[in-house]
Amino acid sequence: MLTERQLEVLLSVVHEFIESGEQVGSRTLSKRYLKGRSAATIRNEMADLEEMGYLKQPHTSAGRIPTTMAYRLFVDTVLQRRPQGGDARGGWMSRLKEHRDGLRGALARASELLSQLSNYVGMAAVTQLKQARLNKIDFIRVDTSHFLLLVILDGGVVHHRMVSMPCDLSQDSLEDLSRKINTFAGYQWSDVREILQSYILQGLGEYADSCRQALDDLDNMLAGEQTTLLTGSLARLFDVPDFQDIGRFRALFSILEQEGELARLLSGYGQKDGIGVIIGEENKVPELEDCSVVLSSSISDGTRTTLGVIGPKRMNYEKVISVLDRVLCDIDGIR
Repeated sequence: MLTERQLEVLLSVVHEFIESGEQVGSRTLSKRYLKGRSAATIRNEMADLEEMGYLKQPHTSAGRIPTTMAYRLFVDTVLQRRPQGGDARGGWMSRLKEHRDGLRGALARASELLSQLSNYVGMAAVTQLKQARLNKIDFIRVDTSHFLLLVILDGGVVHHRMVSMPCDLSQDSLEDLSRKINTFAGYQWSDVREILQSYILQGLGEYADSCRQALDDLDNMLAGEQTTLLTGSLARLFDVPDFQDIGRFRALFSILEQEGELARLLSGYGQKDGIGVIIGEENKVPELEDCSVVLSSSISDGTRTTLGVIGPKRMNYEKVISVLDRVLCDIDGIR
């Protein structure tokens, strides 16, 4: 357990480091935050906090910086004292679904708005928690060995994938297959797959192997939880000192390009109500070990909708949490 004085010192270190990005010394804390404490007293407390794992000293005779443990305590304190949105945010997911440009359009606008307001990377996602129901499927021939598979699910969620063909299929043949599938619009995928399997084996002859491959790709796409994820612009990250290191920026950029990895992060997010924060090494995705993720999820009608912000571990948590609260309360304004 931390003493009251240790807590004061620790929270002051985290706040100063977030503001300045510079290692924090005892004199800085004495002058700016803890004017009733001597620098020597603060220095002793900082040494104890380092031994307890809350602070670290990158260089001898230099100041100290927070560890993930320190950020966690700081964030929990911010969350405890923040006003609860409660009823004001209760219908945000249903309002997203009713957006005039459809759910995907609403997610795109929400992610970009979060990016603009936070100066980090906004994120918006919807996950189907129950088995997907088909709305429409299209196959578009690209060349002699590839076609584009477009799948539209109930609610307007769209998936697409490039599929390889063992042999050439005409566009007429692909359209015939899509018409067959689309007669089962509204059915659960498991029912559709069984019918299609029989159709492929009995009715497609020489095209059976190619269509069976397409069916397997469809099955991989639609089985289990499915997440549609959209992120806002990365442009503002170039102004964030923490991402001036090209290695860190590339790591974040690579994970943002991998929808599957971020989808797994969201699937592992257990917060059912309110705002939650995943800090640094708490992330299960190695590329996000130098980042923090602030998320809010809501579950309704078999889908989970999530809004969030990805930024450096040294992010301005108070501002980001406030931004997320603001967007959740003002979701009607996302147009």
